[in-house]
Amino acid sequence: MAKDIEKVVAQFQIQGTFKDADIFGDGLINTTYKVKTIQDNQPNYLLQIINHHIFKNVAELTRNIQRVTDHIRTKLEQVEDADVKRQVLTPVDTKDNLGYYKDEEGNYWRMFLFIENARSYNQLSNAKQAYVGGKAFGQFQSRLADLPGEPLYPVLPDFHNTEMRILNFVKRVKLDPVGRRKEVQEEVDYLMQRSEEYKKVVKMGRDGLLPERIVHQDTKFNNVLLDENDDILCVIDLDTVMPGYVCYDIGDAIRNGANTGLEDDRNLDNVSMNIDLFEGFIKGFLSETKDMLTDEEINSLAFGAKLLTYEQAVRFLDDYIDGDNYYKTNAPDHNLVRTRAQIKLLKSMEEQFEQMEAIVKRYAS
Repeated sequence: MAKDIEKVVAQFQIQGTFKDADIFGDGLINTTYKVKTIQDNQPNYLLQIINHHIFKNVAELTRNIQRVTDHIRTKLEQVEDADVKRQVLTPVDTKDNLGYYKDEEGNYWRMFLFIENARSYNQLSNAKQAYVGGKAFGQFQSRLADLPGEPLYPVLPDFHNTEMRILNFVKRVKLDPVGRRKEVQEEVDYLMQRSEEYKKVVKMGRDGLLPERIVHQDTKFNNVLLDENDDILCVIDLDTVMPGYVCYDIGDAIRNGANTGLEDDRNLDNVSMNIDLFEGFIKGFLSETKDMLTDEEINSLAFGAKLLTYEQAVRFLDDYIDGDNYYKTNAPDHNLVRTRAQIKLLKSMEEQFEQMEAIVKRYAS
C-alpha cells in the first residue's frame, strides 16, 4: 500500500520527500491518509480518496473548495497575528494543475497541508464547547458572506430539500415495497401530521423570504479543529459547502451535538435535547453572524433544529420501509431504531421550543 500511496503522492506538488503514509481519522465518506515527509523542516500532508459515487462532479467539488479556502485565506492574510496555514485548509495542487488526480482504477485523490497540533472532539460535553462550535461555524459563514462570483456549485442537489424528502416518503409509504408499513404506522402518522409545517423553509426560500447563503451543511463538532488551548483554528470537511439556508447549519449542529442520547439509542429515555448546549451554540453562532442575518433568518434558527431532526426521521423511516437500501445498518431494525430516536429528540425540541426561540431572540438583540 505504501508504494501505491507514494505513486499517488508523486502526482502532487509537495515540498519535501515522501516518507510513509498511514490511515488517518475515521471518516465515513472519504478515506484519509496522513502523509509524512522525511525532512523536519517540510510539511506533512493529508491525502484523501474522494467518494465519487456520492460527489459525482469532482471538478466542481474541487473548485468549490478552492474558492472557499482562497477567500478565507485572503481575509486571514489581512489579520496581523493570523496563523494562516493553521486557520484555513490549504489544498495542494496536482502537477497538471487540476487539483485532483484520477488513478488507473478510477479513484479520485486530493491533498491538503496537514495542520499540526490540532485536535477535535466527537461530542459536545458542556456549554463552553458548544459556544466554541457555534462561534466557529458562525465565523465560517461570516467570512464567506461576500464571496465574489457566481454561487457555489450544488454538489448534492436538494440535500436538505425537506419538501422533496416528504414527497418521496409519501410515495414510499404507498408502495410499501417490502411490507413493513403495518409495523410503523404510528411513526408514519406522526411524521405526516407535521409534514406541512416542515415544508415551510423551502417555500420561504422559493418565495424570496430567506436568502441563500454559503452553508457548511455538516456542522458536527468534530468538523471544528481546535488548538492546544481549545481555541478555534478552522472548520474542515468542506465537501458539502454549497448554497443553502442558514438554519440548516444550526439544525444539523443541534441534532448531532445537543442530543443527550445516541442517534440510534434503543433506550428512548436517554434521548432529549440539552437546552444548555443549544444555548451555548446559539450564543457562539450569533456572536459572529447577528449583524449580517435578516430578521427572517434569525426567526428560522430555532426551527432549524426541529427541521433537520424531522428530516432525518423521515429519511431513516423512508429507508426502513424501502428495505434498508441507503444507510448502513447493523441490525434488521436499525433504521427503525434510528427513526424512533429522532422522533423522541424532536418531541423534546417541541416541548422546549418556546425557550429555544427566547434564547435566539436574547442573543440576536
